[in-house]
Amino acid sequence: MVAKSSTNAGVLPQSFATEAPASRRSSEIRESRKSGWFLVAALAICSLPIGRAQVAAPAAQSQGQPPVPATKPVAPPFHNQPSRIAYRARIYYEVVWGIENPTVKLVEAGEMIRFTYRIVDAEKAKPLNDKKVEPSLICPDKSVKLIIPTLEKVGQLRQSSTPENGRSYWMAFSNKGGIVKRGDRVDVVIGNFHAEGLEVE
Repeated sequence: MVAKSSTNAGVLPQSFATEAPASRRSSEIRESRKSGWFLVAALAICSLPIGRAQVAAPAAQSQGQPPVPATKPVAPPFHNQPSRIAYRARIYYEVVWGIENPTVKLVEAGEMIRFTYRIVDAEKAKPLNDKKVEPSLICPDKSVKLIIPTLEKVGQLRQSSTPENGRSYWMAFSNKGGIVKRGDRVDVVIGNFHAEGLEVE
C-alpha cells in the first residue's frame, strides 16, 4: 500500500492536469484586459490637459479679463497737399470775391477756353463783371497769354451784366491753334482778381 502511494505521489491528478492550461488562459485574458484598460485610461489622462486648455481660454474671458484688443490698420500719412491749397483757394474766392466753382474748359474744338464762375455775393463779385477791366488767361508753362476776342455786332465774348446771387457767368478766351490743351494749369487775371493753378478741362 505504501509503495503504491509513493509511486502515485509524483503523478498529478488528471483533473488538475486538465484544469491547469485553462486557468493559465483565463489569467492571460484577465491580464490582457487589464493592460487594455490601462492603455485606455492612459490615453484618457493624456488627453485631459488639452481639453482643459481648450476650456481655460473661454473661462478666463468669462471671469472678466479684458480680451486682446484688435489692432487697427494705420492710416497712411496725408500727402495730398494740392487739394488743401485748392480748398483754401475756394474759401478765398468765396470770402474775398464772392464767387465759387471757378473752372476753365476747352470749347469750340479747343479754339476757345471758357472761364465760368457762380456768384454767391454780388457786391463782392462786381469787379469781375467790370467792362473797363480786360481779363486775361495765362499759361505759365507755355508762356502764353490769352485775351478775350471782340466780335463785330457782338463785342467781347463775356458777360458783363450786373451780377446776381446764384447765377453763373462766363467769359471766353481765344486759343487759336490749340496752344493751351486739356490738363494744362492756367491763371485767370481780372484786375486785382487772380485765380491761379486752374486745370483746363
